[in-house]
Amino acid sequence: MNMHTVVIGPHGAGPEDVLAVARAGAVVELSAAATSGMAAARATVEALAARPEPVYGVSTGFGALAVRHISPELRAQLQRSLVRSHAAGMGPKVEREVVRALMFLRLKTLASGRTGVRPLVAETMAALLNAGITPVVHEYGSLGCSGDLAPLAHCAQVLMGEGEAEGPDGVVRPVPELLAEHGIEPVELREKEGLALINGTDGMLGMLVMACADLAGLYTAADITAALSLEALLGTERVLAPELHAIRPHPGQAASAANMAKVLAGSGLTGHHQDDAPRVQDAYSIRCAPQVAGAGRDTLAHARLVAERELAAAVDNPVVLEGGTSPGGGRVESNGNFHGAPVGYVLDFLAIAAADLGSIAERRTDRLLDKNRSHGLPPFLADDPGVDSGLMIAQYTQAALVSEMKRLAVPASVDSIPSSAMQEDHVSMGWSAARKLRTAVDALARIIAVEMFAATRALEIRAVAGGRPALATAAVLAAVRDAGVPGPGRDRFLAPDLEAAHAFVRSGALVRAAEAVTGPLA
Repeated sequence: MNMHTVVIGPHGAGPEDVLAVARAGAVVELSAAATSGMAAARATVEALAARPEPVYGVSTGFGALAVRHISPELRAQLQRSLVRSHAAGMGPKVEREVVRALMFLRLKTLASGRTGVRPLVAETMAALLNAGITPVVHEYGSLGCSGDLAPLAHCAQVLMGEGEAEGPDGVVRPVPELLAEHGIEPVELREKEGLALINGTDGMLGMLVMACADLAGLYTAADITAALSLEALLGTERVLAPELHAIRPHPGQAASAANMAKVLAGSGLTGHHQDDAPRVQDAYSIRCAPQVAGAGRDTLAHARLVAERELAAAVDNPVVLEGGTSPGGGRVESNGNFHGAPVGYVLDFLAIAAADLGSIAERRTDRLLDKNRSHGLPPFLADDPGVDSGLMIAQYTQAALVSEMKRLAVPASVDSIPSSAMQEDHVSMGWSAARKLRTAVDALARIIAVEMFAATRALEIRAVAGGRPALATAAVLAAVRDAGVPGPGRDRFLAPDLEAAHAFVRSGALVRAAEAVTGPLA
């Protein structure tokens, strides 16, 4: 496998595969083992379909309508009707990367040989991904149980040659035209195939994988900006000593403290808390930065563990298992593995941890701007306070983002609205948890960017006054300025500067600038 191709086998996928397909447009291929496994499972389904007794998902209706036995001549219509009726989403289009992750993860489960679909169905979904054809999926429609039904149904409809999709250029065009342009034949779905295409946690899982990747970078960025603020506020680095964190052995806390210590190594600004205006200790937002960020890191580690387990799973209902007497050697069993609770919980946990990280970053920014608490910095880091307002309103924007993150931290997974005539009487709301987490991740990046913007300006003011920042913070300061984010001076149009700071953080440039001096950070 080269860096541009992801080979899908019968045993799941890794988070790096999801990111490669969703964000980098990697080509997908089905392994020979996946194809043979799907063929064997299909033989089981077809044998059961030929029997007179009803089998859920094969020869019956679905959900509360599962009591009806469907005759063979109506089963193709049953699958079409299922997909069409379930493609009932509303609201704005979700992002292209989310839809690609959704499709890839459904393909991963099809390739497991547990769903009973023909290899042709999986091959057609792979062809859609490789052609850059992206179904239009809407914001609202999933309750996270039985999986992400409506979003997946919009994707399944495109396999049938129906619905809405956009081409590689992002323009929505008629689906038959898009398929024909890329030599893709629409699929005529057979027994169980419509159900297998829509019955999974793929949307919420894809968003979880991407959020974990984004948050890993943001937690490192937040350690760097916390170190910048500590240095700019003339705080003490002694609270970062490894022996202090060893006696409270949370691994995330130790990692954050070690990051901050590396960034601050050799600083001529730290350790002055006993000088002109003696302080016994720094404020919590400075002193407890590793504890708060560390708790978030440990939450992230748990979320990644859940994601890895789900990536190894085959989520469908019913599923094909070994041990039957059919020609395929298997049996079909109903189950509840489509329930999104495991994924929904960690999506909500991450939103809570991210909100708290944003909150403590904002408190450090506010301290940098307050002349009564900044230990000699000018009010609002303004050039001529009173004439200039400096970064006063930048902190307002940051505070508004923190407030929004607190609202987004309200868990979605504690809610449940029964559906399907009370057959599906407890649902996960995992899709909703994932959607709000994506908004929270973006807000967190902006909050960190504002802290970086303020702390680098404060450090430059200290440097002009003769202070000597650490080598790593000096490297960050130079990289920020090289990226077009300005330093101290008279008031100017701030919005473009803040957007430039945000781009610097989201691109990973902040972390790379620090690591150029410190070496790899956790």
